Amino acid sequence: MKIELPEQKKQVYETRFPVRWGDMDAMGHVNNAQYFRYLETARIDWMRSIGLNPDPSGQGPVIVNAFCNFYQQLSYPDEVLLKMFVSDPARTTFETWATMERVAQPGVICAAGGGTVIWVDFPRQKAADLPGWIRSMART
Repeated sequence: MKIELPEQKKQVYETRFPVRWGDMDAMGHVNNAQYFRYLETARIDWMRSIGLNPDPSGQGPVIVNAFCNFYQQLSYPDEVLLKMFVSDPARTTFETWATMERVAQPGVICAAGGGTVIWVDFPRQKAADLPGWIRSMART
């Protein structure tokens, strides 16, 4: 299946991880909620790698929408390659996207998902303008 990502996307992160036995459900494949954990972990690891550590007394990212489309089952023992992309920087938001494939089957997408990130002033609990360096980073 061909997965369509936005044309104006920029790959910013890539990670590999093993599927753990405990990630599976009674049906013998990775539970759908676990895919969101994979996406979250990659997003947080990427943010930390660029020095983006949220400060509750300052500003930072919040996910306002998340999605995942499932194409093929993952199960134990698999090793997953997750590629993360960003796009569409706006005044207060940008988009994150990710694909997941088995390391043993390069190019075969098992799942694709992402989320909308909004920049928030935490003490005020209000959206704030994206910092220029993040806006630049999210442009292709």
